Amino acid sequence: MFAVLKTGGKQYKVKSGDMLRVEKIAADAGEKVQFNDVLMLGGDAPVIGAPFVDGAAVQAEVVDQIKGDKVIHFVKRRRKHGSQRTKGHRQQLTVLRVTDILEKGGDKSGVKAALGAGSVSATAVATAAKPAKKAEKKAAPKAEAPKAVAKSEGDDLKQLSGVGPALEKKLHDAGVTTFAQVAAWTEDDVAAMDEKLSFKGRIEREGWIEQAKKLAEG
Repeated sequence: MFAVLKTGGKQYKVKSGDMLRVEKIAADAGEKVQFNDVLMLGGDAPVIGAPFVDGAAVQAEVVDQIKGDKVIHFVKRRRKHGSQRTKGHRQQLTVLRVTDILEKGGDKSGVKAALGAGSVSATAVATAAKPAKKAEKKAAPKAEAPKAVAKSEGDDLKQLSGVGPALEKKLHDAGVTTFAQVAAWTEDDVAAMDEKLSFKGRIEREGWIEQAKKLAEG
């Protein structure tokens, strides 16, 4: 039996015993992780998800955390003579050994979910949710409290170089509301956002990721 799983924006066809290299997972070598986004199960009775197969999961053991082959990225800026830059990039990867494919019961296995290194962990979400609940209880008697909660939902992205109200709205529509999200962008994320916002190369030209890291740190 094989499964098709999704992680890091890519799809992988795997079977038990396969060695796999995926975008970095937040786990140490020797840990067991579980992929819950299973798109398809193959075998005698194939099952196709809509989009995911309910209860299905792929479990794997983390073998090592490595860096991929060096990729040369050349940037040439328009209308700026001599403004050319070449930089190297090595993608952080996780090497996995697939140990088991579960047709059902994955949601009750108790194995740690495989989260990308740039994802928000369940612990972080739970921690952030606790103060929010307290704030809602205190805000109940006051009519103006919801305004204060709304302000805390995102950062002022206009602090990034070249971002005005219109561009900030486009970023919000794309689901980007905080400096931490921008700071965690990978090269693939930058390319996808360039296409969405229709300004090829501007993110690197303006240095958004470096600015966002500083702004996120406060």
